[in-house]
Amino acid sequence: MRGMAAVLRDRPLHGAPVPWTRLHPRLYAAEFAGTFLLVVLGVSIVIAMFGEGSVVPSVLPNVGQRRFLTGALFGSVAALLALSPIGRVSGAHLNPAVTLAFWLEGKLGWRDAVFYGVAQVAGGLAGALPLLAWGAIGRSVEFGATLPGIGVSAWEAVLGEAGVTGALILALFTAAAHARTRPFTPLTIPVAFSVLVWLEAGVSGASANPARSFGPALIAGATRDLWVYLVGPCLGAALAVGVMRLEVMGLRRVAVARLFHFHVD
Repeated sequence: MRGMAAVLRDRPLHGAPVPWTRLHPRLYAAEFAGTFLLVVLGVSIVIAMFGEGSVVPSVLPNVGQRRFLTGALFGSVAALLALSPIGRVSGAHLNPAVTLAFWLEGKLGWRDAVFYGVAQVAGGLAGALPLLAWGAIGRSVEFGATLPGIGVSAWEAVLGEAGVTGALILALFTAAAHARTRPFTPLTIPVAFSVLVWLEAGVSGASANPARSFGPALIAGATRDLWVYLVGPCLGAALAVGVMRLEVMGLRRVAVARLFHFHVD
């Protein structure tokens, strides 16, 4: 068995680590670093767009336009991270819901999926700490914590998060599954997220990412509805994978647990 394992190629992002018990600390470190940068940069954009005392609301007073731009910029940060050396190492999940979807698709072993999730949540918390530097501007919007909208129940917010996450994963996985669109998968993120944030942010804040919500909620002390941003995105990820498994409308299945393909896997 040892001789066979030595011949087989270790392919953790194909759901085929060799041996099956092997862990991949380099991948987890990349997910930590990527999620750290996603939160510190992406949530800073949110604070700049909506914080009281920020110059942006006076320059761009239309809330809908700011939501659209916020989604595009936040998504651009994620896309750039996917294209970066960090993303090339780990596949640029940067989101436990995305990791869950890849695991459900059989493209990531459960041990790696668990450590991806731990690294992402830890990275999200570490990335939230520099947000304290925004001071009163950050405090005015709970340091970018995602919260249900005014008059929106927690369960309505769950459904909103499930819808946003499911739509985002369907878009990403569809692009990643086709040879012609595979190299452009990261570009799907700012395009899709700008529309999704514009449509849904008033319901739940359009997080679509438990790690992105965890850190800001913790430093702002806004943890009452934090469960919404775990249940909703994970539900959306599971539903998206279920739809893909129906193989309707020509939807194909992803071959590898990465968002950016810089070579033929």
